[in-house]
Amino acid sequence: MTEHPRLAVIGAGPAGLAAALAAAARGVQVTLLDAAGQAGGQFYRQPAPALGARRPQALHHQWRTWERLRDGLDRHRAAGRVTHLTDHHVWCVRRDSGPAAITVHALLGPDQDEGITVRADAVLLATGSYERVLPFPGWTLPGVVTAGGAQAMLKGGLVLPGRTAVVAGTGPLLLPVATGLAAAGARVAALAECAEPGALLRRAPALAAHPGKLAEGAGYAARLLRHGVRVLPRHAVVEAHGTGRLEAVTVAALGRDGRTRQGSARRIPCDTLAVGHGLLPHTDLAETLGCTLSGTDVRVDDEQRTDVPGVWAAGETTGVGGAALALAEGEVAGRSVAARLHGTVPAPRRWAAARAGSRLRSFAAALDAVYAPPAGWAREVPDDTVVCRCEEVTAGEVRAAADTLGASDQRTVKLLTRAGMGWCQGRMCAPAVAALTGCPLAPGRRPFARPVPLGVLAALPEAD
Repeated sequence: MTEHPRLAVIGAGPAGLAAALAAAARGVQVTLLDAAGQAGGQFYRQPAPALGARRPQALHHQWRTWERLRDGLDRHRAAGRVTHLTDHHVWCVRRDSGPAAITVHALLGPDQDEGITVRADAVLLATGSYERVLPFPGWTLPGVVTAGGAQAMLKGGLVLPGRTAVVAGTGPLLLPVATGLAAAGARVAALAECAEPGALLRRAPALAAHPGKLAEGAGYAARLLRHGVRVLPRHAVVEAHGTGRLEAVTVAALGRDGRTRQGSARRIPCDTLAVGHGLLPHTDLAETLGCTLSGTDVRVDDEQRTDVPGVWAAGETTGVGGAALALAEGEVAGRSVAARLHGTVPAPRRWAAARAGSRLRSFAAALDAVYAPPAGWAREVPDDTVVCRCEEVTAGEVRAAADTLGASDQRTVKLLTRAGMGWCQGRMCAPAVAALTGCPLAPGRRPFARPVPLGVLAALPEAD
């Protein structure tokens, strides 16, 4: 082992930053790779310096935590303990035998036509999550964006996606999106949340253990009230309307079976719909390495180690649970990596971050149960609704693959319908395809995490 073992951290969001700082502080040479131009990830997304934002903190909470992470990164970079590679899009991580057992391949810059290779003794996957959007008629209209996309436009570009917005779907993300849009000057005509308030009350003991989180939610509720945002609990968007672009949406109340109630539909004029139904972990790189998944999450132990030697994972890739949990898991992973690479056995049960992570994980599990998508949503999708946007495959074609042609898994549905063969490789449509057919949501096992130019592959050494 070298005097200064090397760790590659993929992702500079809360988990990746916390891990990089913890490992660097304990004598590990860290290379931090991220696809964005600045550190912070989606949660701490910052406006481009050229925009000259005077009060970027107005778009965030936990700003002091971000300042601590940013200042720590700057100190370690200045001391040469951390190398921060921005605009680096990792497309493959490979584990080899011998020293420097980890090889990370990335594409550079916006054109992504040049490759770079980073070698390390260990790797931490902190690749975050992506939004789950369930299809409905009109969801492909211009003006329909994901909830996180609307937030990214506001945080990163200081622009509103429209003047009159409806925020809809399910999950805690809807609250900061609705309040952020309203505070920035948009008229938020409604917030339609699929979950019912009673679901929160039924899990009161688990939620009450985190008064800070409850206070945060109460703060969002107060801001919604102050901005005059109409909250529609147990409601879902059933259709988006418009000619050329979004002009209105129809929302309807949901019954206990998850189906829409007859006679409850109401049409709301708007030029923007920010919609999302929770988050799913980014696991492409973990799947390529052969890490075991537990459902949709990368399985880890109490040190954040996967079952592949030399590979750690932290944050949303191990299960969506929010920034505080990601920070705790990142610190645990960074400390574990440092101990293991220096030849000692860590004791995570003694670490405050590990204890905090355990408590936050139970809180996240309670929220998952509250904000699950409606059980009957797939039955409500008309056959002519586009499900796979890349290949323009409809719900009827997907259903026929299972009901008429006998497809019993997502791969067979893909071969029969082309659903999931487009640019996103099923990342957007896979949850919908699984629900429409009754097939399990299976790992993709893609060899590459993103499209790679042939020239980059050809330039790799023959041994690679």
